[in-house]
Amino acid sequence: MQRALWQVDACLHLGADIIVNTDADNQYCGADIEKIVRPILEEKADIVIGERPIDQTEHFSWKKKKFQHLGSWVVRIASNTDIPDAPSGFRAYSREAALRLNVVNEYTYTLETIIQAGHNKIAMTSVPIRTNPETRPSRLFSSMWRYMKRSSTVITRSFVMYKPLKFFGTIGAILFILGLLLGIRFLVYMFMGDGSGHIQSLILTAILIMMGFQTFSIGLLGDTISANRKILEDVQYRVRKADCEKKDESGE
Repeated sequence: MQRALWQVDACLHLGADIIVNTDADNQYCGADIEKIVRPILEEKADIVIGERPIDQTEHFSWKKKKFQHLGSWVVRIASNTDIPDAPSGFRAYSREAALRLNVVNEYTYTLETIIQAGHNKIAMTSVPIRTNPETRPSRLFSSMWRYMKRSSTVITRSFVMYKPLKFFGTIGAILFILGLLLGIRFLVYMFMGDGSGHIQSLILTAILIMMGFQTFSIGLLGDTISANRKILEDVQYRVRKADCEKKDESGE
C-alpha cells in the first residue's frame, strides 16, 4: 500500500494533473475511470472515491459487508466526511490534493488519506462504481479480524495525530469524572460516619483525578505538536508545488 504513495509522488514529478489509483487484483472496473475523474474535471472535488456496491457484491461474506459498513462509519466520524466506502482503493486525486497528502502509515493509505483530507478541508466526494468478479483471494490481509485490527490501529493513530486534544481530552474527562464521582461517594459515606471503611475509594479517587489531569495535559501537548505539524505540512506543500511548477516550466 505504501507503494501507492510513491506512485503519487512519481506522477507529480511527471506533471500529472489527475492521478487515478486502482488495485492490482482487477477488483474494479477500469471503464469507470471516467466516472471518478469527472468531478475533478468539473472542479466539484479534489478527491473522488469509488463507491462499491458492497451489499450486492456476491463474493463478500455477510460478515465482511457489515465490517465494511462499520469501518466506513468510523472513518466518517473520525474525518467528519460523508464517504460511504472508505476502504475503496479505486480513487482519483487532483494535483492540488496530491500535493497536500502526506501518508505515514505503511499498511494502508485508504483510511488515512480520507482522515487527513477531511482534517485539511480538501473537497471530497464519491461516485458509484462497478466491481469485477473475484479472481484470487486478497493478499492484503489473511483474515477479516487481522484486517480489522490493523485498520482500527490506523484510524486511532490518525485520530490522535489530527485531533489529539479531542482524543486525549475525552479520555481525561472520563477519568476525571469517574474520580470525582468516587470522591463524592466517599464524602457521602464519611458524613454518614462510615468513611474509615472506604479509604480505598479515596485512594482510587486521587489516582483517577491525577490520571485524568495528566491525560488532558498530554492532549494539550499533542495539540501543540499538531499545530507545528500543520506548519511543516504547509512548507512541504509549497516546496512540492514549486518543484512541480519548475518542472512544468522547464518541460521536463
